[in-house]
Amino acid sequence: MAPNPKPKRRARGEKKRSAQQGQNPHLYVPYLTRGIPTYDLMNDDSLTKIEAMADRILAEIGIEFRDDPETVRLFKNAGGKVSDVSETAWNIKFEPGLIRDLLKTAPAQFIQHARNPTKSVQIGGDAMVFAPAYGSPFVMDLDKGRRYGTMQDFDNFVKLAQSSPWMHHSGGTICEPTDIPVNKRHLDMIYSHIRYSDRAFLGSITAPERAEDGIDMARIVFGVEFVEQNCVIMGNFNSTSPLVWDGVSTQGIRTYAAANQGSIHLPFLLGGAVSPLTMAGSIAQNLAETMVGCALTQLVRPGAPTVLGSFLVSLAMRSGSPTFGTPEPALGSLVMGQLARRLNLPLRCAGNFTTSKLPDGQAMQQSMMSMMSAIQSGANYILHAAGFLDGLLSMSYEKFVMDADMCGALHAYVNGIQVNDETLAFDALAQNGPGEHLFGCDHTMRHYKTAYWDSGFNDDNTFETWDEQGSINSMQRANTQWKQTLAEYTAPPLDQAIDEALQEFIAKKKSSMEDAWY
Repeated sequence: MAPNPKPKRRARGEKKRSAQQGQNPHLYVPYLTRGIPTYDLMNDDSLTKIEAMADRILAEIGIEFRDDPETVRLFKNAGGKVSDVSETAWNIKFEPGLIRDLLKTAPAQFIQHARNPTKSVQIGGDAMVFAPAYGSPFVMDLDKGRRYGTMQDFDNFVKLAQSSPWMHHSGGTICEPTDIPVNKRHLDMIYSHIRYSDRAFLGSITAPERAEDGIDMARIVFGVEFVEQNCVIMGNFNSTSPLVWDGVSTQGIRTYAAANQGSIHLPFLLGGAVSPLTMAGSIAQNLAETMVGCALTQLVRPGAPTVLGSFLVSLAMRSGSPTFGTPEPALGSLVMGQLARRLNLPLRCAGNFTTSKLPDGQAMQQSMMSMMSAIQSGANYILHAAGFLDGLLSMSYEKFVMDADMCGALHAYVNGIQVNDETLAFDALAQNGPGEHLFGCDHTMRHYKTAYWDSGFNDDNTFETWDEQGSINSMQRANTQWKQTLAEYTAPPLDQAIDEALQEFIAKKKSSMEDAWY
């Protein structure tokens, strides 16, 4: 159990938003538990071929490691075949099966603890966790347009995520706060997650010392001993595709693993650019790169929590621009789900992806294609669940609201259909008999508040009513809603002594270095 007590009361903002969700009572759960089966796209023979190709890539081409001789030493001692590429780069080849053997000590599932114990999340198994989008340099809204993100924007998105009953996780770099020096902004971002949310969060990955800062801040919140034994923070690491792990990432991975904290290992694969154009080839490369990242954690600390990652993106081949929310990567996510289950490891993939420049019809069409692939694949941690716009370049206030509403609908979808005497509802038909409506029958009265998910955001009125009320479209409704949510937001309680210790830590760290803006 996490060391902080459950708050005795809900924040005022939580009470208010509950009233905004229509009549559906299914508001907040710490994470989703799958009530529907995964979709198994490929047969065993095809999956085995992909796994064999990943092994061949690792054995015959290998992975290049840069600027991290300690990682090279660890893999060499584990049986990797090392050759020099330069004074600071090494190629390592792995015999088939070696990386899979290293992964056997990785947990199939684990708990990431939140400072509010009722909001801790399970990563793996039948659990699914939704987290906001990550990494955009720009933010966007209908009032001010597209602009560089600031710390105020970052705080706002943390508050919006905290206020949504459909988000489970606070996320990480929700947007880049470009008004804070590069070497110091990680401190403000982590503090924002801790101060304005009581959910689990991601830490820094941009330098190993920044990763350590995040872990140290988590130790202030949870206690040193608790952090030693439990996962309370995770890092989201990208390989440098094709087939490279750079030293910043591998040193950061080792930092998290040594502290028994979680890490996600994510190739960012643009088909035809840094991975094969064909989806089967991209999947094989993805599997090879992410398995190696996960294996590194087990060399540092067997049993350290680790997550397979998949980020498959197609290209517009006439322009070379990335395309998000297209069908081929969605199919790839389904296959990665199968491969993750065969490895018995948690998976992060897909999300509400789009290349649209506005939170419009294109945005939501592409997002649904991508997000449903994550749901059907069995993904356990779904980053980019809300706010993703402009091919990940922009974090949108309005799309955050629209995506969060979609996540609410997915809560009902994932629950599946219960079949029992009550849900089969013979008495609903029998009470009044043929030809009579069911509006007032006993069964309807028992279930009308809970039978269907009720958006609280969509406009389901008649055209005439909608027209009379001002013909407000979804983007305009979302604009109104995010402003209202922020106006009504109240931060969850945080122990004053912890808050003061965090601020002292941040002040000391910032005073120890000059500002760096690149």
